[in-house]
Amino acid sequence: MYVNYKLQIIYFMKAKFSQINLKKTRANLLKLSLLLVVALQITSCGSAKKSSYFNEVGNNSFATYFEPLEPILQKNDLLSINITSLNAEVTEMFNLANNAGGAQPTGYLIDQDGFIRFPVLGKIEVSGMTKKELREYIRGELVSKRLLMEPIVDIRFMNFKVSVLGEVNQPAVFTIPNEKVTLLEALGMAGDMTIYAQRNNVLLISEEDGVKSTKRIDLTSDELFTSPNYYLKPNDIVYVQPNDRKVRNTSNAAQWFSVILGSLSLAVISISTFK
Repeated sequence: MYVNYKLQIIYFMKAKFSQINLKKTRANLLKLSLLLVVALQITSCGSAKKSSYFNEVGNNSFATYFEPLEPILQKNDLLSINITSLNAEVTEMFNLANNAGGAQPTGYLIDQDGFIRFPVLGKIEVSGMTKKELREYIRGELVSKRLLMEPIVDIRFMNFKVSVLGEVNQPAVFTIPNEKVTLLEALGMAGDMTIYAQRNNVLLISEEDGVKSTKRIDLTSDELFTSPNYYLKPNDIVYVQPNDRKVRNTSNAAQWFSVILGSLSLAVISISTFK
């Protein structure tokens, strides 16, 4: 009996000591987790301003001193050219590429030499023209050759596309049916930028006559509203670069930080559950 009494006292003391250590450990883990959460909050608050558009814009109005530039026709552009006139029977032969027996319209592809092959008129060098210039040329030829009376010529792009890549939620190549799209609309079509995007350093890649050009655009400034880059051109590429935060988050240190934070959280939950 005396031995059992002593063993009971020893077990009781061990249990009390374990409970005290458990409480201290749990308290220390909770404090450490709270400190980590506070540190994360401070870091995220510091970058909130960088995650928004047009920080400098107040209650102002902006006058745009430019009109959307009409794109220059280039090699590999695919055009829809539709002719209408009072003589429907004669007009029909000029629209064969647009009405291929109910099949998918083929359109007129500008070849590598800058030409299209148009019915009756033959080869036309169109590279370097605008749609308006080509429209007036074809109309003039049809009238001067007495092929049609008062023809109406409608020209549209069949491959007006822009690409939005990088730190956006839905990067893709977008076809623009109305041939008019702004940079902001293109970003909206791509699901907007992610929180890791550099909003003050968006790269715009354009190509004209085989020459590529690049421009940097600051979406935290109101200068975009009066910039000729506000409207995109066919085959423009918008690339949204990742910010420093994304780079840090993909580093080994950030990965270990996430593992440690998750382990501490799991430890706190386990201690709280099995107290």
